[in-house]
Parts: sequence; structure tokens; C-alpha cells
Amino acid sequence: MAVASRLVKPETQELLRLTVLRTQRLSPHWMRVTLGGGDIARFRPMGYDQWFRIFLPVHGEAGLERVPAKANRLFGYLKFLRIPEGMRPAMRSYTVRAFRPADGAAGAELDVDFVVHEAPDGSMGPAPSWAVAAQPGEDVAIIDEGLVFHPERGTDRVVLVSDETGAPAIAGICASLPADATGLAIIEVPSHDDALPFAHPEGVAVHWVIREDPHARPGAAALAALRDAALPAERFHAFLVGEQQLATGARRLLVHERGVDKADIGFCGYWRVGAGAGG
Repeated sequence: MAVASRLVKPETQELLRLTVLRTQRLSPHWMRVTLGGGDIARFRPMGYDQWFRIFLPVHGEAGLERVPAKANRLFGYLKFLRIPEGMRPAMRSYTVRAFRPADGAAGAELDVDFVVHEAPDGSMGPAPSWAVAAQPGEDVAIIDEGLVFHPERGTDRVVLVSDETGAPAIAGICASLPADATGLAIIEVPSHDDALPFAHPEGVAVHWVIREDPHARPGAAALAALRDAALPAERFHAFLVGEQQLATGARRLLVHERGVDKADIGFCGYWRVGAGAGG
């Protein structure tokens, strides 16, 4: 995840081992994996767009035992790369779609939504391939990374823009906003079936943009919708994520065409066309 804004870091960043509890195909391009068990009691939910590094056992679970405790830091990552390629887990960045604390006999659960895209030859990246095939009882590891959405920029008025990779982040943010928050969320998705409803304040209008042309650059339609959108008249917190050109293009548009202060904008390129999606 190429970070381009001030982050809110978690209090601790432990390597936590979790287990797949169940999976659910939500739509043509969405797969939900629910995690729990293991070290879930040590996970500290922060709400909003809380994200984490996830280590997926794409070559079997033996490689998980060799993931360094600080694999998200430079020297830990170098140790991670020394795990043999045929054993090394895939490391990606994902957002907490929902967290449910332990309740009586039920343990805590963490939902992670994976975007599932197939190449013309039917192949998929390691993360969606794993998610589609994941079975209950499989283990993964995660390291919490905190928030890109900084509440200090304001939570009363928001403008949220993403492609499908940022939809879980926007859903998490909307679930954490005060009930009287106002603003706009623009989310571009590949098909009408992928426009999955989520809870949000009544004053936040959610605008789904369907990518009609499957060959169009992801994020281009969302950027066009932002250009035409009626934005809040008063100062607002902008959160812009997804494909790199969407995040940077939306920031440039707001600053140079709409006069938004750079300090009020959080943006992050989750992935880049031609370089694969990090989640």
C-alpha cells in the first residue's frame, strides 16, 4: 500500500495468527473471508479504515511459521524475503470490513472482503486465488497498521472516493462516523451486482459508479463523477483511495479545481494498473 498521507498508527503491532472460520461469495467480484480464533483476542479494533498486512499461505502453512514478527518493517521484511520462494506466504494489505467482539460463547470475528478479478486467461492474483479456495481451519497471519483516514481532519462532513478496492474502507469509515455526519461517497465497481449496500449516516449520499466498459481504466469513472459532483459548501474531510491515478488525480482535482486545502485530504494509492492489486 503506497502511503501518501499522515497515518494513525495502532498502539501495538504484533504478528497475530488467525484462522479462517468461513467464506462467502458476496457478488461476482467480492469474496468475504471471516477470521477468528488464534490470537484474535489481542486484535484491537480502531474502526474507520483500519488496515493490516496479511500473510496468506499460498504455498502451504509451513511458511507462516517463518514470518518474522516485524515483517512490516525494513529488516523484518528482508528476513521475510529470505523465506524460500516455494514456501513464502503472499503478503498483501487489506482493510477490516467488520469486526465483531466476543459475545458470550461466540468468539470475536474479523471480516475481510477480497476483490476477485480474473485475467483474460482466467488467472487471478495470489490473494483472490487464496480467498476463493480458502477453507475453514486454514491459518493466516496479520500485522495491524492503523488508519489512513485521520479523524482529526474532521468527521462531520466527508467526501469519500474509491474504486472497488477501497469500498471496504469507505464502508468502515461510514460505520464509524457520527450519525449526523453529512457528505458524499463515490464508489466505482465493475458491475451492478458489486454495488453492495452498507450502513451509513443518512446525510452521507452514496453514489455507485458502474464501470460499463470492462477495458476502461479502473477509477476513471469515479474521477469523472467527482468532477461533476456537488460538494459540501463548508470545509470537509476528503478521503481518496484506490488505483494510483484515481487517488492522485482526485487530490489534484480537489486542490486545483475546487480549492480544497491539502491538509484536509487523505489519499492513498492502493495499487497501480499493470503492477497488480495489493487489496
